[in-house]
Amino acid sequence: MDLAGKIAIVTGGASGLGQGTVEAYVAKGVKVAIFDLNAERAQAVIDDLGADNVAFWSVNVVDEESVKNAVAEVVEKFGALHICNNFAGIGSACKTLSKNGPFPMEQWQPVIDINLTGTFNVSRFAAEQMAKNEPVTPDGGRGVIINTASVAAFEGQVGQLAYSATKGGVVGITLPMARDLASYGIRVNTIVPGLIHTPLFEALPEPAYKSLEAQVVYPQRLGKPAEIAHLSVFMAENDYLNGECIRLDGGIRMQPR
Repeated sequence: MDLAGKIAIVTGGASGLGQGTVEAYVAKGVKVAIFDLNAERAQAVIDDLGADNVAFWSVNVVDEESVKNAVAEVVEKFGALHICNNFAGIGSACKTLSKNGPFPMEQWQPVIDINLTGTFNVSRFAAEQMAKNEPVTPDGGRGVIINTASVAAFEGQVGQLAYSATKGGVVGITLPMARDLASYGIRVNTIVPGLIHTPLFEALPEPAYKSLEAQVVYPQRLGKPAEIAHLSVFMAENDYLNGECIRLDGGIRMQPR
């Protein structure tokens, strides 16, 4: 798919991996709608990339009406929707059982809701709009959905139970969603990042940071948001890539702690 002139939604696009992907898409000539809750950060991205290229919607990815209305407004503003990237997510740190007792359900449910249900919620309404497109590729392609998992889907660490469950769920929905949407010409792929240098890591003490870097096989450093964005662009452009989950992690295999 030629990205020039296409329209994308990027959830969590105001910072981190999402922001890097917004920047990469705009460089390719894509108009981008940021779905986020951080209006200040989103405005900074718009100021940097231009209001002609990027727009912001305050969207709670778990809320059905919020997502449905925002997706419809994106199509009304830009005329179509071709790409949907789901980056919005939260982490957690809680064991199944600890000295404080069993894992509290009030800590479990928000992670499931945002990371897994939120991904599905945005994807289904994005697919509904993509299906209305005229084909934009010789193969009859109308769009692509790109979800975000994590190496925690496969090697969840101590305390990552809820997070790992959601990321494993995102991996699990990739192929059936691709199969569901094949007749509409909509592809579905998932990025599986390892340790990526986002602002979260800047608060770590240097020994902890170096310890994380040392776990990576090669190159022995944290990944960059721009490298995730590069993979996202590839997934959007390559029409034969479908139903795949691709690790981008420097060969890391996470240890229990």
